[in-house]
Amino acid sequence: MKIKICGLNPARDVQLCINLKINYLGFVFYEKSPRNVNLRDIKVLSRYQRKSSAFVAVTVDPSDEFIKKNLIGNFDYIQLHGSEKNERVDEIKDMGFKVIKAIKIKEAQDIDKHKEFDNADIILFDTPGMENSLEFPKNLIRKLPSGEKYALAGSISENNVTNIYKLGVNFFDLSSSLESQLGYKDHLKIKNFVNKINELKN
Repeated sequence: MKIKICGLNPARDVQLCINLKINYLGFVFYEKSPRNVNLRDIKVLSRYQRKSSAFVAVTVDPSDEFIKKNLIGNFDYIQLHGSEKNERVDEIKDMGFKVIKAIKIKEAQDIDKHKEFDNADIILFDTPGMENSLEFPKNLIRKLPSGEKYALAGSISENNVTNIYKLGVNFFDLSSSLESQLGYKDHLKIKNFVNKINELKN
């Protein structure tokens, strides 16, 4: 099973997540988000020994200029949440990144959109709205493709992850459910979630 946590603060949250062996650490670059990373804080990331954790820049239609100026050398993955096409995935991979493409699911027919991005390294199935996360409907979870390439987001927490796991999901993307205050990760909630995942593994 894999865990990705989005909306992390470069100074406050990273070392904990590395110590807990979180697979993917997500940093939001979206000015409308309360979790938006100040570009001046990117340099903090170079302090960390990443070990088994990959750094992910979460973006919306990022320009080449933004990528080259801010992301190269600091991130392993770029996550795309905008209107990008599969050609854009190739362009970003040519810059040396792996790519996570988010697919917003409103109804069952939206699931097939992932087939347009077979060049993406990871497909993230998410509920509509980047910041206002909704719980993913169980009837749709059952229809998602399975495998390590496919991640699920949408109000996943310590309280419901067991049931979601039983539906066939083993790659979990979390953000707001790990906060006790908007934009601030609760380290106890992170630890509790990791403990729950470790229980499911055993």
